[in-house]
Amino acid sequence: MHYKLPSGLNDFQRELYIHLIEWKWKYISRETGIYRKKDKNGIVKEYEKDAILPEAVRDSYPLIFPAVLDDLKAHKVLFDFKLHDHFHHMASSQAANINLFLPILLHSNVNSILRKLKPDFKRLATEMLYKGFRIEYWDGNSIMERGLLGDHSKDAGTDSDIAIAYYNNHNELCLWLIEHKLTEKEFTTCGGYRTRFNNHKESCNNSFTTILAKKELCHYHRVNKYQYWNLTDANKDLFIHAEAETHCPFRDGMNQLWRNQLLGLGLMQQGKYKHVVFSVVKHPDNHALDTVLNDYQKLTNKDPRFSWFSSSKIIQAAENVNNKTLEGWAGWYRKLYMIKL
Repeated sequence: MHYKLPSGLNDFQRELYIHLIEWKWKYISRETGIYRKKDKNGIVKEYEKDAILPEAVRDSYPLIFPAVLDDLKAHKVLFDFKLHDHFHHMASSQAANINLFLPILLHSNVNSILRKLKPDFKRLATEMLYKGFRIEYWDGNSIMERGLLGDHSKDAGTDSDIAIAYYNNHNELCLWLIEHKLTEKEFTTCGGYRTRFNNHKESCNNSFTTILAKKELCHYHRVNKYQYWNLTDANKDLFIHAEAETHCPFRDGMNQLWRNQLLGLGLMQQGKYKHVVFSVVKHPDNHALDTVLNDYQKLTNKDPRFSWFSSSKIIQAAENVNNKTLEGWAGWYRKLYMIKL
């Protein structure tokens, strides 16, 4: 059978894309969706894609687990967030993140489930954020705010896919920032390096130590006035092995990890949360990210403020509480995203 797929997919992506397309055909619609992209002349071109939802069905959110849809809408009223450009794609990481966490966070057994993943987790701080969590979290809630990193605008800015507020075993208020990946082959790389407005890209070849001592070498610091390097300087004990890097270690795939980590460090510095940790959760068969994740762990000397694990670990923790509602959700999630037992 011929599928309308993007080019350049690796084996895992191709297998999951085909699975998701067939799921879409069976449960949602066989109609193709439209992908719009500007060509080099600025003219918008349209491409039919099997993995994209047709516009006629999008308002009903057919990709979202039905039991959490009302809360998702209520959350969006209180803490509005931008739906990703590819939210209506079957392989949307944002939709998969919502489907993975909200059924657990809104369940009465949430504390016992998350404690299996995080031993210091005592209870969800339900009075914080939206019932204890926030999707696309950052420290502001308005397009007029720039956030503690100074990088937020209506089009860009550092945020975590989901943040979970909780009390630890010492009854201290803490925050858990999580970045979720489904089929992505890489993390977001440095926009300051990529931008055509950076006329000094050779500065990115300087070592971590050199840039830390002369922060204006970084386009982010010199032009954008972001707080990345100031926060890095204040927390350089975390990036202990970065000193061995002969060029900026955050130019490539570690950039997104670094910025999310800095968001957490900045929040701790503000004092609202006693501890803020950052984790990456990914599909168990997506190994394209493993090298960057392992490299970042080495760079931070396996500091417990950063961790990564697969979504199957979360599902297993939920299944182990022997609750029929959770078992029903877990079966649905496994079937949709091709996560093996």
